[in-house]
Amino acid sequence: MFMNAEITSKVPVALTIAGSDSGGGAGIQADLRTFAFHCVHGTSAITCVTAQNTLEVARVDAMPTEAVVAQIQAVVEDIGVQAAKTGMLLNQEIISAVAQQVEALQINNLVVDPVMVSRTGAQLIDDDAIKTLRQALIPQAVIVTPNRYEAQILSGLPINTLDDMRAAAQVIHRNLKVKAVLVKGGGMQGNLRGVDIWFDGQKLETLTTKQVETKNTHGTGCTLSAAIAANLATGMNLWPAVQQAKEYVTTALTYALDIGKGQGPVGHFFPLLQN
Repeated sequence: MFMNAEITSKVPVALTIAGSDSGGGAGIQADLRTFAFHCVHGTSAITCVTAQNTLEVARVDAMPTEAVVAQIQAVVEDIGVQAAKTGMLLNQEIISAVAQQVEALQINNLVVDPVMVSRTGAQLIDDDAIKTLRQALIPQAVIVTPNRYEAQILSGLPINTLDDMRAAAQVIHRNLKVKAVLVKGGGMQGNLRGVDIWFDGQKLETLTTKQVETKNTHGTGCTLSAAIAANLATGMNLWPAVQQAKEYVTTALTYALDIGKGQGPVGHFFPLLQN
């Protein structure tokens, strides 16, 4: 018998269900750093292991579905979580299993980063996996955070303008029954790059911050969703949790790490990098 995921801990606890990035820029590694920055204890369930660096993803190995389930159950049974986020779930079987655990263990404050398509438009999971993500997992989330191309898939609409982003957010909210949608503009062009659209069924908001000129943007999507989850774990309401997460990512981009020969990660612990 597993306890409810809302077990009261002495410190806030968040769970990330995502893939491992050997280069340390995204995935589980980025999520745990983000949780730590927000003074939230980070727990994890690893869905896949990647061999990657700043230049490429050389290999991806899926974890057995049973292992993913066991990790989630082990955390919830003993520690409990106040919020959770999902990242790269990789295949239909893992997505289905995670969705079942979220429901069975009553994991609330779920943030779904629907890692389906890269910021450059490359599809990362197959159509069956996308279908299961839409039908089984996203409707259980308090917020889904698609990038431009993911929002196009989830809404069925082309996205080229700010009005397109607004329309997509409203369609996703209506069709997928999710509480809130944040369509991210990192893949947009010109003045729309980095502009996000929020919709929760009532409030349609545009989130803008300063544009940061850097090639080192690896892990921004993971970091944003992890920051939202961390804020929710501390008891913050959803809208301010999103606003503060956006500000955190923007500042982390300002202190992005120029490491490796390709695209480096954002600077999660930017106060340590300011001197």
